[in-house]
Amino acid sequence: MQAPILTLTLNPALDMATAVPDILPGHKLRCTDPHLDPGGGGLNVSRAIKALGGDSLALVALGGLTGDRLAGLIRAEGVTFLSILGPGETRQSLTVTEESSGKQFRFMLPGPVWGAAERARVFTLLSATARPGGYSVISGSQPPGVPADFPAQLAASMEGSLVVLDTSGAALFEAVKTPIPGLQVLRMDGEEGEELAGRKLETVAQTADFAAGLVARGVAQRVIVARGAEGNVLAEAGRRLFSPAPKVKVKSTVGAGDSFVAAFVLGLARGQDSAQALAMASAAAAAAVMTDATMLCRAEDVMRLMPEASAREV
Repeated sequence: MQAPILTLTLNPALDMATAVPDILPGHKLRCTDPHLDPGGGGLNVSRAIKALGGDSLALVALGGLTGDRLAGLIRAEGVTFLSILGPGETRQSLTVTEESSGKQFRFMLPGPVWGAAERARVFTLLSATARPGGYSVISGSQPPGVPADFPAQLAASMEGSLVVLDTSGAALFEAVKTPIPGLQVLRMDGEEGEELAGRKLETVAQTADFAAGLVARGVAQRVIVARGAEGNVLAEAGRRLFSPAPKVKVKSTVGAGDSFVAAFVLGLARGQDSAQALAMASAAAAAAVMTDATMLCRAEDVMRLMPEASAREV
């Protein structure tokens, strides 16, 4: 059995990935055939959940011809989704790999600006689709034009839902400054954690102290801080966990965080405890970096890597 999972992507992107021998200024750079994927935080979470054998419903804001093309890619992957009419044209993103060095360059175009009418449509749809007792994932960048407390407004429209927030920038800082009532999970990366803490978090124990402090303040029931290639830290009431990142050959870091969130939420939805869900999530993030370009984790890699990601108390 699995509890319902809803993902929300208000600033999706048509992800294009290509490669060139070398990136040189002033030259025509002949690219390889592009690989196209539907992208955006929540949408990637739903894609990874499907890859791991789970189910979710993705709410995706789409607009214009790019939105139509994105919808076709979502259908081709078999992800269940509902489209929200977004303003303007859905954005695009470009990932270019320099073959000579293996470096990746990521170009993210801005999405269309949202007004009050678009926000109202989302609140109405969320109140109708979010399931009490199910998990609702707010993931990825927030669209231009929305206030910093927009995630709190979204959460308020999903009464009874278990909300997971994985965002950045002003929205993350606002969620920490003014906690969202009942927030189940808040995830951030290590750099964001240090910025919020106002100091370096040089050790796993220091990161755990910071995350536990946020839990004690009521910011979220579980706070997760990623420590990059080292692993992931989770704090909840009375418990601090660390899951080491399995050692793998890195091809692309795109989608690692979304694969982590997908596996963690799926684990919780299947009734796993935090330690089990954290281990699967760390394995999923490692599995994602093994794949090319904008591809996400593969289930067989996740299962193979899980023993290396076994969580321990900090």
